Amino acid sequence: MRDVSEASGVSEMTVSRVLRNRGDVSDGTRERVLEAARRLGYVPNKIAGALASQRVNLVGVIIPSLSNMVFPEVMTGISDVLEDTGLQPVVGVTNYLPEREESVIYEMLSWRPSGLILAGLEHSEASQAMLAQAGVPVVEIMDIDGTPVDSAVGISHRRAGRQMAEAIVAAGYRRIAFLGTQMPNDHRAKKRLAGFEEALAREGLQLADREFYSGGSALLKGREMTEAVLKRSPDVDFLYYSNDMIGAGGLLYCLDQGIDVPGRVGLAGFNGVELLDGLPRRLATMDACRLDIGRLAAEIIAGKRPDGIVGGEIIELTPTLQPGDTIRKV
Repeated sequence: MRDVSEASGVSEMTVSRVLRNRGDVSDGTRERVLEAARRLGYVPNKIAGALASQRVNLVGVIIPSLSNMVFPEVMTGISDVLEDTGLQPVVGVTNYLPEREESVIYEMLSWRPSGLILAGLEHSEASQAMLAQAGVPVVEIMDIDGTPVDSAVGISHRRAGRQMAEAIVAAGYRRIAFLGTQMPNDHRAKKRLAGFEEALAREGLQLADREFYSGGSALLKGREMTEAVLKRSPDVDFLYYSNDMIGAGGLLYCLDQGIDVPGRVGLAGFNGVELLDGLPRRLATMDACRLDIGRLAAEIIAGKRPDGIVGGEIIELTPTLQPGDTIRKV
C-alpha cells in the first residue's frame, strides 16, 4: 500500500479508501490510484481486513455436482448479482453425499464468509447445527418443500411432479414408468416422484415400472435405463425421467430403435437445459428457474432485496411445463 501511495502521490489512507471503494475520493485521484495499483500488481491482503472485521468477502456456494448442467446456470445468476458488491463466490461440491456436505460446510464456515448459499433443505444433524450457528445469512436454494434454516429460494418439487403427471394423464397415457439417477440422495427428484405418484393415485393409476441408478446422469446412462425398462415392461407407454440428461438419452434410444415418439411412447424430463435445443425432437420438460434462483439467493446475501432485510425470506418460483414434441397433443 505504501508503494501504491508513493507511485500515485496520495496518502496511504486515500489508497485504502479507493481500494475498499469507501469514502469521498475524486474520480481523477481514484483513477490514479487504481492505475498505480495495476502497474505494481498490488493485491490487497484480505486476511488482514478479516482479522479486524471477523468476516471475509467470500460467499460460500455449496452444490451437489459440477457435471450436472443445472448448477452452472445457478452460478451465473449468483455471479451476476455479486459482481459489483465486493463479494466473491467460492464453490464447494458435495457429490450428493451428506458426509461430504458436512465437511464442505465446516471448511467454508471456518473462513468466516459473508454468507452461505447451498442446494437443498435436507442436511445431516451436524450440518444443521453448523448452519444454525453460522451467524451469517444462509440461503438454501432449489427447493421450498421443507423448513429452511434461514432463507430459501426455489420451487415446489412436489407441485412440479403433480403438474407433470396431470399433463401426462390428460394426454391419454396410462402405463407410466419413472427413471431416476442419484437415487436415493437426490431429495428434490424424490419429492417430484412423490408428487407425481400422488397425482397418478388421484386418477386411479400407479407407476407401471421404475428404474433407479445411484450414480450420475449421462446420455449413455439414459439410453441404458430406457432399454432396461422397455425390455422389462414392453407395454409401458410413458417414461418420466428425473432430469433432462437421461431423458435426452432415452429419446435418442427410442428414435434409434424406430419407436414412435410420442405415439407409442411419450417422454418427459426435468430442468429445461439448453442441451434439448440440439435434439432431433424437443423433449418435454419443466423449467426449474435456475438463473432466477441464483440471482435471488445472491440478492438476499448482498442485502439487495427491495425491503433491505438480509435473511428470513422464503421465495417460491413457479416452473413452466414445456410439452415439446414428446407428449401427445390433447
